[in-house]
Amino acid sequence: GGPAPAGVAPGGAAPGGAAPGAGTPGAPGTPDALVNLNTADLATLETLPGVGPVLAQRIIDWRTEHGGFTSVEELGEVSGVGDKTYATLAPEVTV
Repeated sequence: GGPAPAGVAPGGAAPGGAAPGAGTPGAPGTPDALVNLNTADLATLETLPGVGPVLAQRIIDWRTEHGGFTSVEELGEVSGVGDKTYATLAPEVTV
């Protein structure tokens, strides 16, 4: 048998590969992948921190009623999105 190729370690992480506090919904390794409030379906919205099926449906209902979001700030107008939830969600979403 020969030696293992250099730099290959099963289960090892690449240097600088994972950001501390990882947990980006849906797409590991792509921290800049934002969820579009105007196109996301229920399942995608539920991947956001603190968003369950009820809040995800409220976001969709607000979007339908108002013809879509024109800014991320409008997320604060959705029933159930208070200051704390907005502060958590704002960096994770786009329009």
